[in-house]
Amino acid sequence: MEVTRTFDLLEQLNEKFRKDDILSVKRNNSWEKFSSDDYIRTSHLFAYGLMALGFVSGDKIATISNNRPEWNFADMGMAMTGVIHIPIFPSINEEDYRYILDHSGVRAVIISDRVLYLKLKSVIEKIKAIKDVYTFNGIPEVKHWKEIISAGLQNEEKYHSELENIKALISPDDIFTMIYTSGTTGNPKGVMLSHRNIVSNFIATSKLQPLDNRHKAVSFLPLSHIYERMMNYHYQYKGISIYYSENLGTIVDDVKSIGANGFTTVPRLLEKVFDKIMTRGKSLKGIKKFIFFRAVKLGLKYDTSNANNWSYRLRLKIANRLVFHKWREALGGNIKVIVSGGSALQPRLERIFWAAGMPILEGYGLTETSPVIAVNNYNLENMRFGTVGPLLEGVTVKIDEDGEILCKGPNVMRGYFNDPGYTSRVIDEEGWFHTGDIGMLVEGRFLKITERKKEIFKTTSGKYVAPQVIENKLKESLFIEQVMITGENEKFVSAIISPNFNYLHNWCAEKGILYRDNCDMVVKAPVLAQVQNEINIFNRQLALHEQIKRFRIVCEEWTPKSGELSPTMKLKRNVIFQRYQYLVKDIYLRQ
Repeated sequence: MEVTRTFDLLEQLNEKFRKDDILSVKRNNSWEKFSSDDYIRTSHLFAYGLMALGFVSGDKIATISNNRPEWNFADMGMAMTGVIHIPIFPSINEEDYRYILDHSGVRAVIISDRVLYLKLKSVIEKIKAIKDVYTFNGIPEVKHWKEIISAGLQNEEKYHSELENIKALISPDDIFTMIYTSGTTGNPKGVMLSHRNIVSNFIATSKLQPLDNRHKAVSFLPLSHIYERMMNYHYQYKGISIYYSENLGTIVDDVKSIGANGFTTVPRLLEKVFDKIMTRGKSLKGIKKFIFFRAVKLGLKYDTSNANNWSYRLRLKIANRLVFHKWREALGGNIKVIVSGGSALQPRLERIFWAAGMPILEGYGLTETSPVIAVNNYNLENMRFGTVGPLLEGVTVKIDEDGEILCKGPNVMRGYFNDPGYTSRVIDEEGWFHTGDIGMLVEGRFLKITERKKEIFKTTSGKYVAPQVIENKLKESLFIEQVMITGENEKFVSAIISPNFNYLHNWCAEKGILYRDNCDMVVKAPVLAQVQNEINIFNRQLALHEQIKRFRIVCEEWTPKSGELSPTMKLKRNVIFQRYQYLVKDIYLRQ
């Protein structure tokens, strides 16, 4: 059958991919599995329940939850009835919750657990449009989501034919979800996506990787984000079994326990995996340490464009037997592909993971483009390190006069909810979506992202600085977890650094450096000297006007929960600048 709307996936599963673990979730250290039949049946009961409770096409329901099969049941039930699903990150601040729930006009909210409910209770009570609150986990004072299922079960015969009629009338161009951007600046914006937007994306991307219905994928990035949500549909389209991790701390164990063949991730998590591997390598002794770092050095020279000669390939074969096979075993030994998105991936990580037999496919896109615009392929002819790959099938890109990437295609959103003015600012009269990213086409077909247009700044010397490029270089250091580059309208470039505290604690212990707490540790002379050494190394790779002249180290870890990072791990520059304005002033007052 042809899939043109998200809920068509259910019929395709029924026809082609009947299996007992299409969706699974880890709870209390064990896997709970749901079959294709469970998925199809429960989704339809959810739809009947919504109809019985008076929900109609165009109504809106928000979910605020971790990843779980129940999220999918609700998502498909809403899609079949024409109810618009508004998934919201569980980790945003109270102000953003209030704005999104009020602005979107949701009638009901489904929350995962008691902790989130208590966090949101006072917000929800002030929003008159919200009539009902449900939870996936049972708590006494709130309705359980199975009350919707129960209503569906009682009214299945009554609404069966009506639901089929509603489904038949739903067009691929109908809006089925609104996803609010993370709001790195200003209020979040409700991105309206149609079935066609996201279906075109998951069908096109499904052709570019090696997994099929024989394989398993682990999911841990939030389904409330378009990236993981699209891949969630992508997996279902190919009949790939999806296993939802219990939490971020269990990811590696989960990948190993099920023998996962792939997963999607963000660069920072890959960087942490690599850092742990390197830390273990440094603890080796003698010949083992020598062999380990020879393999790493070899892996960093890996190329997919047939640039490696027979001698290199022979040495890599030996390195795989001696070193890299252990890396693969640490992730279960069955990984065939890793998909990376959300922010820029360092080419060195791509090279070494490919060399180690765990290919990383980096892609690029935005919520507004459902999300993929370009992605590197499993086919080596369509893979180039340092780029985000060739354009996705059906997507067109042109580079504007100022270097901005403009995009057209079936993946481009319908607009921002209740904001036609801003919609017209980003989608011009010719239908080109303005991404806000600066880039170029390498070899005429591989898209390369160089910087966010809005983030580029100019120093008083008139030189332009692209901060994200410098930040990504600095994060290659084991000592630096996050960093923000500053210097707009100043004489020179500086950095505010949130260190890798775990690594720094171990390093201080090895050096015999004593400290009271993190704030005392980051001002110790040996720590400052070591970070300066790290910066000096990277400064040699930068133009003179880009080089970091001064830095300050903060004693806080930056996370989405503490507010310095968005849910997709991007810097909230305005928040960081305001929070550490005193440090920035200190840097530039002492000139």
